[in-house]
Amino acid sequence: MKKDPDLEAALHRNRRWIVNNQIKNIIMQCPNQVAPVKYLQKKFKNLDLQGKALNWIKKYPCCFEVYLENDEYYCGLTKRMMFLTQEEEDVKDMQEGLYADRLAKLLMMCRDNRLNVVKLNELRRNFGFPDDFLLRIVPKYSKIFRVVNHTGRRSSVEIELTEWNPDLAISAIERKAKKDGREPCFPCSLPQTWVKSLERFEDFNSTPYISPYLGLDGLVEGSKEMDKRTVGLVHELLSLTLWKKASIFKLGHFRREFCFPEKLNVFLLKHPGIFYVSNRYQIYTVLLREAYNGFELIEKDPLVVVKEKFGELMQEGLHEYNRRHYVLNLEKKRNRGMIMPKPEKRRNQRDETSEQDKEGGDLGGIFDPEERKRFYRVLFDDNAP
Repeated sequence: MKKDPDLEAALHRNRRWIVNNQIKNIIMQCPNQVAPVKYLQKKFKNLDLQGKALNWIKKYPCCFEVYLENDEYYCGLTKRMMFLTQEEEDVKDMQEGLYADRLAKLLMMCRDNRLNVVKLNELRRNFGFPDDFLLRIVPKYSKIFRVVNHTGRRSSVEIELTEWNPDLAISAIERKAKKDGREPCFPCSLPQTWVKSLERFEDFNSTPYISPYLGLDGLVEGSKEMDKRTVGLVHELLSLTLWKKASIFKLGHFRREFCFPEKLNVFLLKHPGIFYVSNRYQIYTVLLREAYNGFELIEKDPLVVVKEKFGELMQEGLHEYNRRHYVLNLEKKRNRGMIMPKPEKRRNQRDETSEQDKEGGDLGGIFDPEERKRFYRVLFDDNAP
């Protein structure tokens, strides 16, 4: 798939936010909300980071506070960071009902209306679920969900839907079509120069839309109807996420529950008008094209708004760190003699000229302006009066 600079920039920006948000969550779980840097270093492998944790943390002084105690470095959160963390928790409390609906919609799209808790836990932050959603949401909405374990193994714990809500069984595509007063169909976000891709999209979009909430009755694997439902299913899943994107690798874990094709990334690459597939950081990620205007999300969840404030704070700290680092490196180079002072010959000449003018040099102090003009005419013109 041809690279889209704007969507690649969105992925690059979100990557740093995600990493620092995970570091924040690790610190919040530590006693007194302070973590030894050695402990964070051990967690770096899980965050797919290399290098020293101390160097990474120091790049964001507006987010993290580092101090030395008993020859060991510790890391906590700044006051501004703590304020945003509290704001994030307040938003989560206000949106508990929305998270319950979102979880119900996920279960309604599954084959058996059940999802494995371990698998769902890997994508919980994509959907905005709190880390303790199993204890925070499921028991509170016991009429809708229940936890089952048919094998007795901890890895086999599942969340099951116990009550079907027809008001929730409406996809984002259907909701938009109803609002516009038209038949549901997929929007296309490709330029007019992609002629062949546009032709394939029009052919695909000419058949009736199949809602992912209708189930699999009568659908044959590999058929056009099944492909249509799968595209609608992935579209709906991405519509439910905060950033309208997800890791294809993690989505592939739900192959049995959602009846995904074996090579999901290859399948999604066939629909460039709807999805954008990137291999940035050597991780296949799929984004919903229509959800972005350039590198900015068009509709932002309240939780995304808070996280963007966190991103702005992070960028502010990174800018401060880079400026400070640049000044220190410049000073070191000067001390080593690696940077020579700029020549001041021209400036000195200008200074000497200005001094001459002040002292009357170059006839400036002998004649007034009119007399000077007359003097030069006489000097260079023999016929002058």
